[in-house]
Amino acid sequence: MRTVNVALIGYKFMGRAHSNGLRQAAAFFDLPYRPALKVLCGRDRAATQQVAERFGWEEVATDWQEVVNRRDIDVVDIVTPGDSHRDIAVAAAKAGKHVICEKPLANTLVEAKEMWAAVKKAGVVNLCNFNYRRVPAVRLAKRLISEGALGTIRHYRGTYLQDWIVDPNFALVWRLRKEAAGSGALGDIGAHSIDLARYLVGEVTDLTALTKTFIKERPLPTATTGLTATAGREMGKVTVDDAALILARFEGEAIGTFEATRFALGRLNYNRFEINGSRGSIAFNFERMNELEFFSGDDPKDRQGWRVIQATEGAHDFVSAWWPPGHGLGYEHAFAHAFVDFLRGMAAGKSPDPDFREGAQVNAVLDATLRSAESGQWVKVEHIQ
Repeated sequence: MRTVNVALIGYKFMGRAHSNGLRQAAAFFDLPYRPALKVLCGRDRAATQQVAERFGWEEVATDWQEVVNRRDIDVVDIVTPGDSHRDIAVAAAKAGKHVICEKPLANTLVEAKEMWAAVKKAGVVNLCNFNYRRVPAVRLAKRLISEGALGTIRHYRGTYLQDWIVDPNFALVWRLRKEAAGSGALGDIGAHSIDLARYLVGEVTDLTALTKTFIKERPLPTATTGLTATAGREMGKVTVDDAALILARFEGEAIGTFEATRFALGRLNYNRFEINGSRGSIAFNFERMNELEFFSGDDPKDRQGWRVIQATEGAHDFVSAWWPPGHGLGYEHAFAHAFVDFLRGMAAGKSPDPDFREGAQVNAVLDATLRSAESGQWVKVEHIQ
């Protein structure tokens, strides 16, 4: 088994998720390559070193440009804030590295298209990591739709609710600054709903939207840890949305709604969708991630009703590599599944879904949403080729 050397750029929340995913993928799945945790890169050497020692990275570095140009690096994995995605990904592609990038692909549609052009020109395997695609219950939803169990799709309702910034004294972390994050709840969590809709239903063609910022100033942070920070006394301006609502049309007959907010008090990570078709319906809630709800209109009238399918059998995607039926999976497993598909894609010379083109297509929907929210008009979504 050949070893591929991975460089991870970024070490905080997503850095830990990716570090664990790499380790788990190699431990539980039969893979064509063995991923070696070669270099962990972060601006704070001491903090990066702590994470490296915890997860088993061989080296640490503080200069990403030096890392991506190293001859011994095969894969560059990007988990930094969105303002650096384009520069790192383009440089990595030019250096001939295979590239993984966290969602959203970029802070702007222009940058996302540049990233797609770079990996396409270089011919390197690439993945935009929308991790919820690789939850077994979501894969089952995809299978049911593909097999026609829902018939003609008519409705998609995507709802992603959190409450972690509802306190007005919560510090102004980078996710609340447009220059670093691109957008707020829209790009942070709404992008997941958009990607799931594209994966399960199809392309969004046009939309109308509104966004809202409830708290316009927050204390500047003095120190950050994961998603949280210590608030100082000085105040700064919030430059992204706190919530976003979208009304959309898809190719074909389907229509959809999307809601993303970080102000739904009591909701921690409520990522839910419901899809209604001419023959049946499905519903999924990540807070019950091992379950898929299914209603079949083909059942006899005297026994119709929603059934709950436990997507924990060996027949469900990825599950056979883990635990016996019924034992369940967690948030971290979807990251391992992404690396499984990526490494298999490297062996086949083919990028797994969603690649950078698909990541850029999500950016096209985000871009249309922001333009619609500003103009108050229906806006067409650009199609990325």
